[in-house]
Formats: sequence, C-alpha cells, structure tokens
Amino acid sequence: VYKKTSGNGSLSLYLGRRDFVDHVTSVDPVGVVKVDPTDLGDRKWVHLVCAFRYGRDDLDVIGLSYRKDIWIEQQQIYPPTGSKTPNTPMQDILLKKAGDQSYPFIFNMPTNLPCSVTLQPGPDDKGKPCGIDFEVKTYIAKEADNPDEQVDKDTARLLIRKIQFAPNKTGAGPKASLSKQFMLSDKLVHVDAYMEKEICYHGEPIPIRIKINNETNKVVKKIKVTDQTTDVVLFSADKYTKNVLNEEFEMVEASSTYDKTLNITPMLAHNKEKRGLALDGKLKEEDTNLASTTLRPGMEKEVLGILVFYKIKIVLMVSRGILGDLVADVAVELPLVLMHPKPA
Repeated sequence: VYKKTSGNGSLSLYLGRRDFVDHVTSVDPVGVVKVDPTDLGDRKWVHLVCAFRYGRDDLDVIGLSYRKDIWIEQQQIYPPTGSKTPNTPMQDILLKKAGDQSYPFIFNMPTNLPCSVTLQPGPDDKGKPCGIDFEVKTYIAKEADNPDEQVDKDTARLLIRKIQFAPNKTGAGPKASLSKQFMLSDKLVHVDAYMEKEICYHGEPIPIRIKINNETNKVVKKIKVTDQTTDVVLFSADKYTKNVLNEEFEMVEASSTYDKTLNITPMLAHNKEKRGLALDGKLKEEDTNLASTTLRPGMEKEVLGILVFYKIKIVLMVSRGILGDLVADVAVELPLVLMHPKPA
C-alpha cells in the first residue's frame, strides 16, 4: 500500500498501486482512499490530473509554469455528496487499513489520454524531465476550482502511471517489397522484408528476414537497419524522430541473391546520451526502458501528449559511378510494435 500524508498530518492519501493499465477500450479505475480528520471544516477535494511538462522545474521563472494540464477531474470527498458507487475490493482493503474517517473515491480516466512517458534529459540537465505524468492530489478548499480562493498548501499527492501491455492476440508480422531500377540499366534490385510476428517485446532480439535479388551489375556494399521514430504531438503537428539503432550487415555482389534473417535489439542501454528520447514513464529515479508503442486506434488528432511509434527501415547502400561511391538508393520500411507482455 502506498501512503502519503500532508505536512500538517491532516490529510492522508492511500493507493493500492501506482500502475494503471490502459486496455485501449477502457482504463483501470483509480480507486484510492483519503483519510480526513473530523476537526477540519469546509470541504475536502481530491483531483486527478494528466499534465504535459515541457520544461524543467528550474526553468519556471516570473510565474510561468512549464506545464500544460491535458485533462483534470475533481471530486468532493468530504462531506460526502451522497452519490455512492460500490467499492472495489481494493477500496475495501484500504478502508480497513485507513480506519475511521476514511472516504473512498474513484476516477475513471478516458481512453484517449496518452500513457505516461518521460523524455530523456541530457547529461547536464537537472530537475524533473519533460514528459506526461499523472498525479492524484488531495487538498482542502471550499470550491472545486476557484482561482481566487486561497487553497491550503498542505496537500497529499502521489504520482501514478498509465501504462499499456501487449494484447494477447496478435496478427501476422508485416512485410514490404520494393524493386528499384537504376539509370542506364534495364536490370532491377528486388528487396523483400518480413517479420515473423506483429508485436515484439522490449529486450528481445527482433528477427527480420531479408531477401535480395540483385540482377544488376552494381554491388550492394552495405545493408543498414535503422529503427525508432517517436512522434511527440505537442501542439498541433509538432513531431520529431530519434534513431535508437543503426546496424550494418554484409554486401551483396552483382548478379547474385541474398536470403538471411537478421536480428536487431533496440535498447535504452545503447542510447543513454540521447536527449529527448521517449522512455516509459518514471515514478522516481528507477531504471526504465524505451517507450512502448502507443496503441490507440482512431485516436482523435486534436489530443495532445506524446504518442510513440516505431518503424524499421532497411536501406541498401548501392555503389554507382566510376569510383563506386555509396548512395542509399533502395529502402523499405516495416512498422514495429514494441511493448511489454501482459503479466500473468
């Protein structure tokens, strides 16, 4: 059980867990309990907020906050409003642990919110990094959202994570094909790329089968495999790409064929210095991994946040000209879904 008490001891917040799973069609309810001593008057509120932080704490100057609240919901906890929903089993356990003067409440997050993501800070960056975070906060106020009201600074708050796991049912792996003809040549280079499964797991080798039929008199000097594009949807269509893997493989001679399965493993351990790389959300300073693919079929385009997508790009570096200089002339792309398996 996670517990956080306010500075003056008047409020305590209990959570049975801090990771809440987004099942695409629904999200686990955030069921928590706030303990509220009877000697406090007025009304007591609690809220859950999804915020996008686009600056560090030490950059907050002249009253400007480098945060944007994407979604917020507030509830009155005390005195009870009378509307009562059945307690979850976890709430019943927390109520027994919290004792008298404890009040259950529950949040149901909408499905179109982004998952918890942290953007990797640079080696010299300090303070809380950019990213998407969710926070449950209890506080004392007379009104739910009155900017002129002096809200008691003694609060109890806990960060939580909204996460996704790979679905149990997966389809066939993606495939891509391309044929390329070069100038002054009637011959072609044919490339076919396949993946065995639709979803791959963090830390496991990803097998990619590549078939090449080089009918030309040119030599494929290198086969490059690059991986990861992260779309950070900040305001409107702001996006950028971070490459997390770049591997090279052997050449393919002129008028020959190639048929091999290449294994790649994109990992955070090889990308520790890349500022802005999308990682799965952190609660403290614990280790994490590359951000998981965002599963959000038909998500509304106006939703802000950080949506993570991956693709694998197979590039053939083909020699041309008298000096045989290299040029990336043939490239195919495969979508990659990179996630954690659902726990048993």
